[in-house]
Amino acid sequence: MISINEEFHPPSSPPQGEFAREIAEIFGPKGSLSAISGFEWRPEQQRMAASVAEALERRTHLVVEAGTGVGKSLAYLLPSVLHARRTGRKALISTHTINLQEQLLYKDIPLVRGLLAEEFEAVLLKGRQNYVCPTRLSRAAHHGGDLFTAEERPELERIREWAATTSDGSLSDLPFEPNPQLWAQICSEQHLCTPKTCGRDSGCFYQSARRRAQSAQVLVLNHTLFFTLLGDPDDEGLGYLFPDDFVIFDEAHTVEQVASRHLGFSLSQYGLRQSIQRLYNPRTRKGLLQQARHTEAISTAADLLPEIDRFFDSLAGACTFKQGRECRIREDQSAVLAEAVANSTLSQGLARLAESAGSAASKTEEEGLKGELTEVTSRLRTARAGLNDFLSQNEPGHVYWVERGGKSSTWHSLHAAPVAVAPLLGRLLFRDGGTAVMTSATLSVGSEELGYFKGRVGGEEVPSLQLGSPFDYQRQMKLHLVRKMPEPRDAGYEEALAKWIEHFTTESKARAFVLFTSYKTMQAVAARMEGFFTKKKWNLIIQGGGLSRSRMLETFREESGSVLFGTDSFWTGVDLPGEALSSVIITRLPFITPDHPLTEAKLEEIESSGGDPFRDYSLPEAILKLRQGIGRLIRSGSDTGSIVILDSRILSKYYGKAFLRALPECPVEIL
Repeated sequence: MISINEEFHPPSSPPQGEFAREIAEIFGPKGSLSAISGFEWRPEQQRMAASVAEALERRTHLVVEAGTGVGKSLAYLLPSVLHARRTGRKALISTHTINLQEQLLYKDIPLVRGLLAEEFEAVLLKGRQNYVCPTRLSRAAHHGGDLFTAEERPELERIREWAATTSDGSLSDLPFEPNPQLWAQICSEQHLCTPKTCGRDSGCFYQSARRRAQSAQVLVLNHTLFFTLLGDPDDEGLGYLFPDDFVIFDEAHTVEQVASRHLGFSLSQYGLRQSIQRLYNPRTRKGLLQQARHTEAISTAADLLPEIDRFFDSLAGACTFKQGRECRIREDQSAVLAEAVANSTLSQGLARLAESAGSAASKTEEEGLKGELTEVTSRLRTARAGLNDFLSQNEPGHVYWVERGGKSSTWHSLHAAPVAVAPLLGRLLFRDGGTAVMTSATLSVGSEELGYFKGRVGGEEVPSLQLGSPFDYQRQMKLHLVRKMPEPRDAGYEEALAKWIEHFTTESKARAFVLFTSYKTMQAVAARMEGFFTKKKWNLIIQGGGLSRSRMLETFREESGSVLFGTDSFWTGVDLPGEALSSVIITRLPFITPDHPLTEAKLEEIESSGGDPFRDYSLPEAILKLRQGIGRLIRSGSDTGSIVILDSRILSKYYGKAFLRALPECPVEIL
């Protein structure tokens, strides 16, 4: 089914612009795409491609929901590449997951290159701290006695050997995970790894990647890096990262979440300690200040480390952490901040150390050391400004909280974020004369409108297009609903979960994803079912069991008798077509927990403006998440399988109908 709002022509009408008509012909039944082996004309894909071309041609924006199987990657890539080549505008393709980035780079972009029979350059853009800087690496090795312990130097030598042979120079190419403190001393940094210090002949990996990015027609990056690099609109309001570029956001349902993190502020106890220990570590007696032989600054750094811990411990001691992780600092809790400030000289200490490190930088004649000291000095000043802003809480429309983490929950961090990012996103992304296209398989919440999503990202006035999936869900998928399940808070819930998981995994002969909303519940159910899986001789793969996400998926794909238990990250971005995955079992409707300070503040804002927090936020967010989880099952036209929802509220509660309306139409069995 295709539904289009009034700002677009109906599917039977031809696109209006010349470029849009050209793209529509390419994607048509007899277009150049039809020459590809296995090509199947999809009217949804053709309509999307023509609409993207029209937005590019007219310099307007677009929001597209393209159901699973539409082939949206090719539908935006081909018009983007052609438009970039002809106009000189750079195409930015931003995704959320590494899986999609790899699909674009190794499958879709080569296909477009072959179709066009023209060369164009496409580059994966990574953050600079992913790259080793040969200049810093050489300097670190030369001054290793002042910077690294005897235990660290062998790892430094391994990195040197790798750097001499790698063509990429990034962390993804390094065959082991380096010590974070060591890597921080040798990776690319903004003020240390520059075109001047790491010139064309230096072999600098980041500067080489930067030059490729400057000349490339297509850049692939992730949402996090996009918002890290994004600045305020320039005078003309056209470019995002480059003059007069345009951006395509795939997996756009994650944009608001990523933007919220990056448009806010955070300061961690661990990170602050790392910065100071980079200057001087009293335990090892190593660091930049030791190399500079600046005794006064060394003493200041040594004294400041325990002061950091006292400040964060004092603040954390006055907090009440919800579910052990976050504590919101409200305006009426000024006493908490006042006590932390009264008992701390951290802000003054940071100012003194920044001044001392700056003095050490000015006195050294060694350019490399001067740059290193200047970089850390800048970080200390930024940290102090952020600390003072947090303590004053003077940023309107922001929520502030303290968070604790680490393996033993002993490290704390300060956070601030705007409650509503939509107004800011609207100004940053949907600029007059620019082009931002947002697309995902799941943007709607059960209606033929995309108003909810557009409102969350500040794109209320942006034209939208809603395209259904070409898959035949009536034939390919069956939905099982279990009325007999106790509700999640009832006694016997975990026991019932285990019983029904046994039942449905037996029916599917393993080959199932079991998706949880709670890590604790997942572990408890896994423990209950250990004997069942052992008896069946099936491989139970549990998130958090020591395997990386990619290795879990690889094992699941390779071993046919596998069941995977996963939480949040497995609800999205997983693509396993074929018989490896035959069943997706949803253990609970994925309502967000209102305990996180940012979520809590969003709900309060909705209520204060006269809205209904559950109807206007909690329910639509849960519907989107459920649609994402269910979307893991059918990934090709030949896939078949079953969806199981082990939450009786979908049948017993009034809001259950909203979930069901949002799901693909398919046969339903109620047990």
